[in-house]
Amino acid sequence: MSDMVALQPHSDPANEQPAAPVRRPPWIKIKLRTGDNYKFLKELVHGRRLHTVCEEARCPNIYECWENRTATLMILGEVCTRSCGFCAVTTGRPAALDPDEPRRVGEAVQLMGLGHCVITSVNRDELPDGGAAIWAETIRQVRRQAPDCTLEVLVPDFGGDEIALQQVIDAGPHIFGHNLETVPRLYRRVRPQAEYRRSLDLLAFAAGHGLAVKSGIMIGLGETEAEVEALMADAAATGCRLFTVGQYLQPTREHLAVVRYVPPVEFDRYREFGLQLGFAAVEAGPLVRSSYHAERMAQAVGISSSGREENYAEPL
Repeated sequence: MSDMVALQPHSDPANEQPAAPVRRPPWIKIKLRTGDNYKFLKELVHGRRLHTVCEEARCPNIYECWENRTATLMILGEVCTRSCGFCAVTTGRPAALDPDEPRRVGEAVQLMGLGHCVITSVNRDELPDGGAAIWAETIRQVRRQAPDCTLEVLVPDFGGDEIALQQVIDAGPHIFGHNLETVPRLYRRVRPQAEYRRSLDLLAFAAGHGLAVKSGIMIGLGETEAEVEALMADAAATGCRLFTVGQYLQPTREHLAVVRYVPPVEFDRYREFGLQLGFAAVEAGPLVRSSYHAERMAQAVGISSSGREENYAEPL
């Protein structure tokens, strides 16, 4: 019997869900590790009234990453204005912006002693700049308070507003990330308030400013292998250098169901295909997420934890 879980016959996976829940396969295993480092990060983040995508999005790698003193901080609050079908972050009307949040984020990064930091955010479509001013100040605070730390940002699309994007770019992140999330055919169901072309344009805009650009997708939502490869080719054409591919895991029963659990061998094929396209590094695996092994991926584009760009010739 094949490792693949076959799709139920239907007309269009973009608009339908599996007839019955798909059993989680043995290669999806999450290790619980709640040692001293995990407890330290949890107390630090909660004590400074900060949020992490690790908790809000129920990331399966939280135990591993926090025990290794790695966390992805989430700014602009904990409520998102969009309702993506895959995301566990709360959707609704966000609270007012917290002008002191950037300073606290910078302080937390300094206290963690991180060599590489990843910051993301919710969407704030109700704001004229989509939260870009807070984004820019957060980047400046991290670079000021933790000058030896390299900084990776994972940003929303800001509605395609290039002025907002320019604010973030001008603040000087080392790596600029924005996820495509899924193939274009599935956008209506998976990312109803986003646009595939707009996200590609955002990646190209950042790459055109000389930044190391990163993107990624989840699979197992009904896409085909050919569609994934076409998306990866589109991303590479924008100048994107780093790419991640991970298995979608349903966070609650109210979210999109898993259509298929993708076997490890297929992830291996995506990794090899991405490297053939010219990506500097590709992380692909069932539990891979945007910031998984982020520091190692940064080194593949010559960004070291000293904050200086160097020439790394060896692949990951």
